[in-house]
Amino acid sequence: MANKDLRTWLERVAAAGELTTITGAEPKEEIGGIVDLFQRRMGNPAVMFDEVPGFPKGFRVLANILTSVPRINIALGLPPQGSEMELVQWWRHYMREAPSFKPVAVNGGPLLETVRAGAEVDITKIPTPKWHEHDGGPYIGTGCMVVMRDPDTGWVNCGTYRIQSHEARLASIMMSPGKHGLIIMEKYHARGAPCPVAVVVGMHPALLMIGGLEIPYGRDEYDAIGGLLGEPVETIAMPKTGLPVPANAEIAFEGLIHPGDKVEEGPLGEWTGYYAGGRRPQPAIRIETLMHRNDPVLLGAIPAVPPNDNTFYLGTYRCGAVWSQLEAAGVPGIKGVWAHEAGGSRMWLTIAIQQMYGGHSKQAGLIASQCHGGAYTNRWVVVVDEDIDPTNINDVIWAMCTRFDPREGMELLRGGWSSHLDPMCYDPDTDRRNARVVIDACKPWARRDTFPQIARSSRALDDRIRAKWAAILPKEGP
Repeated sequence: MANKDLRTWLERVAAAGELTTITGAEPKEEIGGIVDLFQRRMGNPAVMFDEVPGFPKGFRVLANILTSVPRINIALGLPPQGSEMELVQWWRHYMREAPSFKPVAVNGGPLLETVRAGAEVDITKIPTPKWHEHDGGPYIGTGCMVVMRDPDTGWVNCGTYRIQSHEARLASIMMSPGKHGLIIMEKYHARGAPCPVAVVVGMHPALLMIGGLEIPYGRDEYDAIGGLLGEPVETIAMPKTGLPVPANAEIAFEGLIHPGDKVEEGPLGEWTGYYAGGRRPQPAIRIETLMHRNDPVLLGAIPAVPPNDNTFYLGTYRCGAVWSQLEAAGVPGIKGVWAHEAGGSRMWLTIAIQQMYGGHSKQAGLIASQCHGGAYTNRWVVVVDEDIDPTNINDVIWAMCTRFDPREGMELLRGGWSSHLDPMCYDPDTDRRNARVVIDACKPWARRDTFPQIARSSRALDDRIRAKWAAILPKEGP
């Protein structure tokens, strides 16, 4: 069983040596600037900011949360140590088994320790950082979960969208076309009705992980979160909207999005590493209720120049999804899938295969570039042989340099599914498609038996050397 709430996760992360606490950093420049430095290398510890100047004692900010395999594993109830590919395989197993537990409504919980309503609401009392130097303002919702209910079916959707803090009772939300939250909001507005919304901005990381994934339309994310945690999520109903939020969450607020009610939002440095979204009108959330635990923790998952907290955890799930969808499409011999962090875990996919027939590698690349798990904002798909570790970018580039023939091994695809956050989409306002490339970096099918021999020791020799000279050899060799 995984840990029950954010605080038990923090206890286990701290015990694993994966947490650093910093006191006295101010939120206008210093918190965001420190997080930026921590995120530039995956594996740096999570950072808790305490004693934030100008804010109540005990109000804290947590960031750089899911940028290491141990911290992701702890969130999933797994042993801290493991490899990226083992985590990909865990997600594949999770998707095959599709475990789920229906949420359980309860009458109370830690979230109710402080409740503010109406004129008493003031989200600006939460120490919300300006995460990047040139952001348009503080973003209270980065590591967040937005809860909405479909007016037709009653289905509850939980998604992750960016939420900017504007005033005491005013926030804004940015949702890209095709995202479930926007579809639900437009249903209410088509009837001339306001859209109820609840926003959770401090919670167990598993809720963030599910909120940012492509769960099929109509499936309740709370069921999937229960499957991750190994037990049902306990929820309470927000008093004005009735929307369910986790009873042990740190901070949550609720309100209404009225038709035509928009406020200037942005810019925010995004997961592509650019301010591609700009500043534009976005739906306004008029806040009715604010709840938080004593000594609440604001959760940040900060988009930035990759690698970043917004993309590292997403990559392992996405790889598992692409792997499963390739096999479901009938593509055999898949040996590994990796979404490199440099592409925000979306724009670069590497597929390792055991070649089994002519055209196999091309088939794998083309399907990976367009299956649901791989299609959104994709730019590069590189297919390599099974002897190449797809998580090792040096190996992948070596294969591209020595096994790729531009005459036959490259396919240019136009009109792919993208986003206005993609700095190379056709037009961020009118045409949010892009072009992408599939690279076949496998040994040519007709030459695979005569291709030059690799200048590297055999595995058998490696094993003999390591057995005899273990005391002087690096613990992690190639």
